[in-house]
Amino acid sequence: MHALALIHFLVTVAALFGAAAKRDDSGKLVVAHVIVGNTYPYTIDNWTSDIQLASDNGIDGFALNVGPTPGSRIALLTLSGFDLGTRPRPTSGSLQALHVVRHDGPVLYASSDAATLRNYITSYATHPNQLLVNGQVFASTFSGSDCTSARVFCQGWNSQFISQLTGQNAVHFVPSFFSDTSAYSEFDGVMDGTFNWNGGWPVSLTVQSAQSAIQGLGSALGDATFTAQLESVLNSSIGTFSTDQTYISALNAVSGDSKTYMASVSPWFFTHYPQSSYNKNWLYLMDNQGYNTRWETLISNRDSVDIVEIVTWNDYGESSYIGPVEGAQPQGTTWATGFDHTGWLAMTKYYATAFKTGAYPAITQDQLFMWARPHPKDAQASNDGTGPPTSYQLTEDALWAVAFTTQPATVALTTGSGTTQTVDVPAGVTRLSMPLTAGAGMAATMTRGGAAVLSVSPGADAFTFNPNPQTYNFNAFVAYATANGTTS
Repeated sequence: MHALALIHFLVTVAALFGAAAKRDDSGKLVVAHVIVGNTYPYTIDNWTSDIQLASDNGIDGFALNVGPTPGSRIALLTLSGFDLGTRPRPTSGSLQALHVVRHDGPVLYASSDAATLRNYITSYATHPNQLLVNGQVFASTFSGSDCTSARVFCQGWNSQFISQLTGQNAVHFVPSFFSDTSAYSEFDGVMDGTFNWNGGWPVSLTVQSAQSAIQGLGSALGDATFTAQLESVLNSSIGTFSTDQTYISALNAVSGDSKTYMASVSPWFFTHYPQSSYNKNWLYLMDNQGYNTRWETLISNRDSVDIVEIVTWNDYGESSYIGPVEGAQPQGTTWATGFDHTGWLAMTKYYATAFKTGAYPAITQDQLFMWARPHPKDAQASNDGTGPPTSYQLTEDALWAVAFTTQPATVALTTGSGTTQTVDVPAGVTRLSMPLTAGAGMAATMTRGGAAVLSVSPGADAFTFNPNPQTYNFNAFVAYATANGTTS
């Protein structure tokens, strides 16, 4: 079997846009993962807008997930045209862009496949926006270790990739290998670091593991909302640093003086493809403001983390996006349409700044964010042969909210006629939640000294907690507002 056989990979190779402010910089970075296959309808204006939006919200670059499809190649050429000056570059901030190559699914790779990966490196190694570490091209993967043994796949990466990229094309290789970290000694000479892709979600938290941990409270998973004790047990798995520490410790088995650890952060995960399609139908629990928790964890452990990758900018099929819903969606994806997530992007700058600088920035603008799923977790969809997603029992029928306040204020959340929760909040960041009401929407206001500061009200046409859905959708609808009137 070929040493690069039976893998699916994603290799970060080069930058194509923006100013290279952090080339060879030893400082920390925040990048966002972009599925280029979802961008093939993009124009230069779409890319310009996305780059500007990301830069304005604290993101230093895009990890471009480029696959072998014609659409991906078209998008790559479009980006090249942008970089060659066919349109003005963004003026706000500077964006480091990373290229990524990905193939989803085990296939038999030949030398020509390895050549494709090397070509991505050599094509952009000297580009002024290529991210370099110690003068080497930064490269990463999504998987790439699914061979007969660690030794076999390492020989393949060595002979077909690492050893053939020298001089200005030499790579600083930080892969996300989904293999036992105890085997990292086998990777010596291949890896310069590691990327913990699945660290952004509590992937090991399942109904079975929760019932085991909760013991006598296991039956409470069927409730629409949970007790504080049950929430505490579930939250102990959300946003933790435990898997990160495992990956970091495993790097001790890899030689080198400048090893890189890249961590992931993600706001959500839900996918709902039938067996006849991608056969993916599950969720990872991110209730109780899991995006905020994960960021706080990474910030408190920033001395051990070099790069944070937001997973993702635009993976609509897995509901993990923070960018605008635009471009294209994978065939059969319906759960992202109309489900805005840019509120999560708007709060990202606060956390990204804290990660990069080591200090949380002052809150200079009042903001209010809230999100919820579109139907009760136990609702019976009337026209969905795929069924509810695995682990849906872990979720709650709750509205989640976060207030960013410059001074103490009063926040009122409403989830139905006569159903309002009013809370006095201090200056800073405050998390709030309340049960949803079937058949109703959601809204919120912030007041200070009796005067209105802002309000969020998406309206029934945008969001209603529907007790009778046609299909299952455990994606989140995110709404937000700022004191200057920006709403979504």
